[in-house]
Amino acid sequence: MPEPPNFLIIVADQLRADAVGAFGNQHVRTPSLDRLAADGTCFTNAYAQHPVCSPSRASFLTGWYPHTAGHRSLRSLIKAGEPNLLRILRDVGYHVTWLGARGDTFAPGVTELSAHEYGFSEPPGEQPLPRSPDHDLWDRLYYRGRRAPGVIDHDEAAIRSGETWLRSPPRDPWVLFVPLFAPHCPFGVEEPWYSMYGRAALPDPVPPGDRGGEPGYMQALRDVHGLDRATAAHWREVTATYYGMISRLDSQVGRLLSGVANVGAADNTVTLFFSDHGEYLGDYGLIEKWPSAMHACITRDPLIISGAGLPGGQHCPAMAELIDVVPTVLELAGVQAPHRHFGRSLLPLLHDAGRAHREYAFTEGGFAVEEEPAFERAPFPYDLKTALQHDRPALVGKAIAVRDREWTYVWRRYEGPELYHRGSDPGERINLAGSPGHASTRQRLHDAIFTWLADTADVLPADADPRSPQVDLPAPGEGRRADP
Repeated sequence: MPEPPNFLIIVADQLRADAVGAFGNQHVRTPSLDRLAADGTCFTNAYAQHPVCSPSRASFLTGWYPHTAGHRSLRSLIKAGEPNLLRILRDVGYHVTWLGARGDTFAPGVTELSAHEYGFSEPPGEQPLPRSPDHDLWDRLYYRGRRAPGVIDHDEAAIRSGETWLRSPPRDPWVLFVPLFAPHCPFGVEEPWYSMYGRAALPDPVPPGDRGGEPGYMQALRDVHGLDRATAAHWREVTATYYGMISRLDSQVGRLLSGVANVGAADNTVTLFFSDHGEYLGDYGLIEKWPSAMHACITRDPLIISGAGLPGGQHCPAMAELIDVVPTVLELAGVQAPHRHFGRSLLPLLHDAGRAHREYAFTEGGFAVEEEPAFERAPFPYDLKTALQHDRPALVGKAIAVRDREWTYVWRRYEGPELYHRGSDPGERINLAGSPGHASTRQRLHDAIFTWLADTADVLPADADPRSPQVDLPAPGEGRRADP
């Protein structure tokens, strides 16, 4: 029987799929990721299951949708009694190492159950967040710009720790899990990355579409951050800095890939690269993300799977979801999932990229207005954004997007629906939900959401409870007679 492969799993934060060269971007320089894609498969229609970090991470590590077990907020993390991919692999004999110190995925105690090693061999330096209150527009989300050289941030410390670890990896099959922060805002990067991209050569973002058909949070965010004052030059500056952060990330990925190759493990290591979600980057006059944002720039994901003799040079157009990572890794490892999940293994597509996979891909987000007391209250630079959610909770109401190869439909709890034809409207700007000519498409996709919710609302617990357990309590009245 062939030896189980190692796994290098690298997760970026807030990286758009269309900001990677292998996914069609003609401006950004991502040679390491492009080389990884050339040796493997790019999934060009892969979607995240939530537009915010922690719920997305809980989803792709459990194989559950965010609603299945309530992993819908930054404070609803994976619990000790819940399955997760890293713990499953550790329990079957993999040596699991978590690089860095992202603490937004596992509840207390779960990291210790899921990994053998965690953190840094070389810690990051202190990085106080600078603030420029006189900046004309970008005080809250774009205020770093050109960062000072020589500072070892979280990601650089994690990569250096990985390079050290890879010089002497364990003999057991291993998992190196690398959850990074880049290219998450606030946007800023040191040289040479900051000046790598000429601002004038970059394209303008997708402009707002029919504002009468867009969800209310979009104009509310423009208002609270003054984004309607943004000029084309502002957006090109942000984009150039974001691309610089991506090129820095790409260089760091390349260093890990070199570490794997240098230790002779490349032929038996599967590398997975993806992000938890995307970034507006000026599209529709917006920046960052929103808990009920469903646009493709937020939800479409740069998923790449490569290495260990898998076919290379493929672009797979099948509809896919990040929850498919769990069964894919487990099948490659020869491990049976110990729990019911909703992922579907991508392994058949790695060998035949033209196969069908899913009819639909789903993303969900947002809250009920009754949950407002549990909403996050964040400090600078997210104070205005989270205050808006508390002040107008319907703006962050529950939302579900369903996509097939041609259409996007978004259901919103407190607002009207959205329907976009991506073939003629790739920017998802023109809402066709009210068009009588598309009523049948709208109904088909609406029905698909209802079926999906019914099928994935919960899972039966693996452990059966006895129906008549022994109860260690006194009979009625006996306890009172014993009282003095």
